[in-house]
Order: sequence, then C-alpha cells, then structure tokens
Amino acid sequence: MKPVASQLRDREQAWCLVANRWGTRQVVRAYFRMVSRLGDGAFWYALMAMFALFEGWRGLSAAGHMLATGAVAAVLYRKLKRWTKRPRPFATDARIQAWIAPLDEFSFPSGHTLHAVSFTLVALAYYPALAWLLLPFTLSVAISRVVLGMHYPSDVLAATAIGGALASLSLWLVPGVSLFF
Repeated sequence: MKPVASQLRDREQAWCLVANRWGTRQVVRAYFRMVSRLGDGAFWYALMAMFALFEGWRGLSAAGHMLATGAVAAVLYRKLKRWTKRPRPFATDARIQAWIAPLDEFSFPSGHTLHAVSFTLVALAYYPALAWLLLPFTLSVAISRVVLGMHYPSDVLAATAIGGALASLSLWLVPGVSLFF
C-alpha cells in the first residue's frame, strides 16, 4: 500500500491532468489565457485607478490599501517560491501542457491566486457591491492556474488561504474598514 502522501500526490496529479485537458478546447483556453493575463495585474491596476479617480478619498484609500497589500503579497509569494522550489506541473509531467509561458520557475504558491484573493477581499471591504464582478473573476483566476498547467490545486488552495489571511490582517490593521458589512 502506498503512503498517504504519495496517494495525495497521485490524486493531485490526476486533477491537474483533467483540468489541463480542458485547455485543449480553444474557447476554454482563450478564456483562461485572457483571465490569466488580466490577473497578471492589468485588471487590478485598472480597478485601483478607477477607485482613486472616481471615488474621492475613499477610493484613494481603497487603492492605497490594495497596493500595500499587493506589495506584501509579492514579497511573500516570491520568498515562498524560492524556499519551496516546487516545479510546475508541466515540468514534472510531459502529459501536462503549458498553455501559457510561466512568469517564473516555481509553482508554490500561485501568485496570481494570492493576489486575486487578497485584492478582492480588500476591495470588497470598501465596495461590497462589487462582489458580483470580483468573486467570479477571482475564481476564474484560480481555476486558470491549474487549467493552464501552471499550478497544482494545492498551490491554488494554499494561495487562497495565504491571500485570505493577508487581506484579513491588513483589514484588521486599518481602523474603520471591515469585511463584515
């Protein structure tokens, strides 16, 4: 009988293969490529700019809060990647296709997901009415990372937890801002 850790790795590899096969469909691949590209930062920077330009001091505060949280997230995920050095799924299994070029060498954690979760939670603390837009986009970013062959599901789940903890901490540190509307 295989050890539990080995069984979990095998299951995760199987999930990667199933998700990555979705990318063989042109429309699916195009959607997740677009989402991933927007998740590189363009969507978030545009959102911050809109807050700052159209929402006065509250918008400027929200954009600054998101920017500060994003800076901490960037440092944190880069350190974790250098520490764990987990290879990307396409680098460990020839059956997994990299549907986009990776931004860096390592897999754990997903920087796209970590940023998407932390940005979304901070933005929703200021503008809960944007949940209809931000929650589906964030979920799409997270799914895109596995479909495109860039990350394992555990990379995405860990990034979700880290992004959630980081956003919660940043919201706790700023008086008068809370996710509990």
